[in-house]
Amino acid sequence: MSLGDEQDNKQDNRTQFKGKKSTTKMYRAKIVSGTKYSIVKAQALDLEQIVKIYNQSILTKKATADLTPVSIKDRQVWFDTHQQRPERPIYVIKNQDDQVMAWGCFSDVKDRSAYHISAEISIYVHSSFQRRGLASHLLQWMLDQAPELGIYNILALIFAHNEPSLALFSNFGFTIWGKLPQVCDMQTFIADIVIMGKQLAASTNIVDAEGVEPINH
Repeated sequence: MSLGDEQDNKQDNRTQFKGKKSTTKMYRAKIVSGTKYSIVKAQALDLEQIVKIYNQSILTKKATADLTPVSIKDRQVWFDTHQQRPERPIYVIKNQDDQVMAWGCFSDVKDRSAYHISAEISIYVHSSFQRRGLASHLLQWMLDQAPELGIYNILALIFAHNEPSLALFSNFGFTIWGKLPQVCDMQTFIADIVIMGKQLAASTNIVDAEGVEPINH
């Protein structure tokens, strides 16, 4: 699930990877308040803060279908799996005090190998740092990194009632690829899911063919 509670789509100067073997792993900039921050890959010590931000999002019922808080132990296997797969990284935005202000990750759409060119994107922002443009900066950063990770199709699963997130992804060129009506019981209401997607590059290996067997997705 994806969280985007801000619509700041300002352009800025950023350091980009030059290739798969680049040693550049950090992006520095200034947000509106003047606070310097960096975008880096998450490390083990970041998990506690990642979980804290995730639990904040659970309370809003706008960004995840989880209904009860999770623990560090609950998320350890998830975190370790991402750490072991460089093509599915977790990124964090940190301020000068080493506080995680926001985080995002790429996850498998499905666990079948042919889906490796596609990934789901998720972004979560700490409640104290919302509406500062962080979601926009992190989303742009992740879009920039995706091709080097072998990702050419990015999907965001967003609650239909999360209008700020829908607007954020729309501002970055995502379009509606599908809808899942009334699929989540949020205890106090039933929620729809909107699937938004963006294709970064068309694969030259995909060929249309007639008379092929239907694919079991």
